[in-house]
Amino acid sequence: MIFAPRVLVAQPLPVGRPQSGLNLPQVIELTLVQSSVARQAVTNRETSYWQYRSFRADYKPLLAVEGVLPDYSRTILAVQQPDGTTNFRYVRINSSYVGTTVTQGIGLTGGKVTVGSTLQRFDNFDAGGQRLYNSNPIAVGLTQPIGGFNQLRWNKRIEPLRYQESQRQYAEERETIARRVTELYFDVLLQQVNARVARQNLQASEELLRTGREKARLGRLSENDLLLLELNLLGARQAEVQAGVDAQNAAVQLKGYTGLTLDPAQPLAVPAAAPLPRVTPEVALQQARQYRRETLMFQRRLLEADRGVAQAKGTTGFQANLTASFGLTSSADQLRGSYISPNDQQQVRLGFAVPIVDWGKTRAVVKTAELTRQQTRQNVEQEQLTFEQSVLSQAAQLAALDQQLRLTQRADSLAQRRYDIAQATYKVGRISLNDLNIAQGEKDRAKRAYIAALRACWVAYYQLRTLTLYDFEREQPLLAAE
Repeated sequence: MIFAPRVLVAQPLPVGRPQSGLNLPQVIELTLVQSSVARQAVTNRETSYWQYRSFRADYKPLLAVEGVLPDYSRTILAVQQPDGTTNFRYVRINSSYVGTTVTQGIGLTGGKVTVGSTLQRFDNFDAGGQRLYNSNPIAVGLTQPIGGFNQLRWNKRIEPLRYQESQRQYAEERETIARRVTELYFDVLLQQVNARVARQNLQASEELLRTGREKARLGRLSENDLLLLELNLLGARQAEVQAGVDAQNAAVQLKGYTGLTLDPAQPLAVPAAAPLPRVTPEVALQQARQYRRETLMFQRRLLEADRGVAQAKGTTGFQANLTASFGLTSSADQLRGSYISPNDQQQVRLGFAVPIVDWGKTRAVVKTAELTRQQTRQNVEQEQLTFEQSVLSQAAQLAALDQQLRLTQRADSLAQRRYDIAQATYKVGRISLNDLNIAQGEKDRAKRAYIAALRACWVAYYQLRTLTLYDFEREQPLLAAE
């Protein structure tokens, strides 16, 4: 049973009111509800659903009412006389027609069965008000192509795959959105860390310059080192200004994608380590084959290639079409009388067409379709190999990313401690200013490396979810409910 997809309705946020104190899960959740990219994914899913509904309707009876009311004519017509001659006469006539039909396609054979009932009325206003009725109380008809292309049978094999594929694509697009939000979130976070480090360095440079000037006044610091301290202060101020600009630009990028109103001055929360699952590449590949849309897409494309060959063969060469009908008919000058003692009527018609000389067109059309099918199979094999390799590669690097995160976190802690010690040691004159600058540079690089490693882990986490459509934490697929 197929249910209409549920539509996520975004709750409007206060206009112009910055969202403060947001963490990564909150930003992802809000983006999946109210962003334009999320709404586009929902629209694509709904479109696929209604296309599938249209396909299913082709296999159900279609009830229709048609008619012509009225068809009045006042003109000169050629009228055959009783003696067989023709004479032009001025006539005023009206013809009316109404009918109901029920049409049912036959998926197995590609034919069509029609059951209907019609009623006609003829009025001749120049013949003493003559009125005639002609009724067909029941008429059953069959139209059956013989040896032709059966569109209904192929659609029944392909369209369900296309619909299931669209549902998996919706889940994939949501995970892709989450991954992209993660990348933009860490872009902002890294720039904010850079800005914070720049402010700390600026404060430290100002303090060191004040201390240096005092030492220079007492003759304990050379003029060269004092000038270097002033240059460090100018560089720290420039770095702070540039870091603020970079943080502003990164926040604009995140705002444009998520639709959130962010305050660049409000720091984003640094996420904890990503929950990287301990999963073997083989298990990840197994889940990807079961839940990713590629499995269905490859199968659908191969079926479409087979359909192309069948269509080429079924629409060229020998063509035949069988038409048969049976019904009842009667006519009278009164409506009631036209339904009394009707006569039966039958019709059977077999039409065919056989090309005698087509200069190789039939063979060329079929051969082209067969070569297209062969190329599709080759492309599918290559794409399947590439997809499986990407899943295996992504799963294999999770352990390395986790280890790298631990190492960068430890390096960040050690670099910060070393800088604190170097700063205190410099103040008492036991190390040079160059040693202090080296310690500061190592501290800054270690902090950035840790944020970059944290970003890589979170991106890899969502990339694995995207590639497999499986949540290894909860051990359940990420497919949307149908």
